[in-house]
Amino acid sequence: MKEKTYEKERAFLAPYAKKSYESQGRLREERPCAMRTDFQRDRDRIIYSKSFLRLKNKTQVFFAPDGDHYMSRLTHTLDVSQIARSISRCLSLNEDLAEAIALGHDLGHTPFGHVGERVLNKLCPTGFRHNEQSLRVVDVLEKDGKGLNLTFEVRDGILNHTKSGNPATLEGAAVSLADRIAYINHDIEDAVRAGVIKEDELPADAIKAFGKSTSARINTAILDIVEESGGKAQVKMSAACANALNELRSFMFERVYEHANELIQETAERMLSELYGYFVSRPQELPRQYAATAQTDIPRAVCDYLSSMTDKYAIAVFKRLFVPREGV
Repeated sequence: MKEKTYEKERAFLAPYAKKSYESQGRLREERPCAMRTDFQRDRDRIIYSKSFLRLKNKTQVFFAPDGDHYMSRLTHTLDVSQIARSISRCLSLNEDLAEAIALGHDLGHTPFGHVGERVLNKLCPTGFRHNEQSLRVVDVLEKDGKGLNLTFEVRDGILNHTKSGNPATLEGAAVSLADRIAYINHDIEDAVRAGVIKEDELPADAIKAFGKSTSARINTAILDIVEESGGKAQVKMSAACANALNELRSFMFERVYEHANELIQETAERMLSELYGYFVSRPQELPRQYAATAQTDIPRAVCDYLSSMTDKYAIAVFKRLFVPREGV
């Protein structure tokens, strides 16, 4: 069955697409799967990981919203995967590779969204960046310290999915663009739903370029990438669409992200700062799986633990440690 997939890749993928049989391999050699390609196997490993399951209870933008239809880190991840696969399909790139990168790109994200990331980055002496932590999750932290042993191409795409990254594959570039398209457009939808902004307040020129609805904007972005990149060894937007997307991004930072951060900044900073200080001074109370790291790098072990937490679990641990209980 795997050979049939190889045949399809040779027949239908673009010359500059990354074929699964051309992978640079894993950190540790292992017996290949008879049925799945290495990229398909990576996708499955990520889906069944504990870190992936926890994404459903991690904040995207709005913390503990009243309503069932706000984005979580998991739904954002699924959006990125869908957009990246659409781009890859249209450009004859490797969908399996793009999907695996997309599903793993936020595994190392903190509770409380980017607020949590900034808090840990400020507290940890060596800094904290969610893309680097996502790579650490798949390399080291999953499976009780064994890691998932993913391929080079998936690991590279996870590390380089941020705007400043430089992915080694076009599939990684597709995920990086898909991430920006997904979070900007669906965060707009959540912000309107939450009453933080109104649709008629969005930048007029950007909306004229992309469209009024979420689906229209995403469709426009994908079609623009395909038109700009088709037949070329690149994945990029036209200058006009890239400028319009940046205009929407700037608007969201000014009107939504800072506002949303104000609502949870104080609480998130207090909780994570207190938890960080507590475990740095008491590393023996860290869960067993972080003990080895704590022997040589206590701050990193504490960041590993705190970043793995869901919003609910972080609150529960904070209450257990710092909130007095009746009769205690």
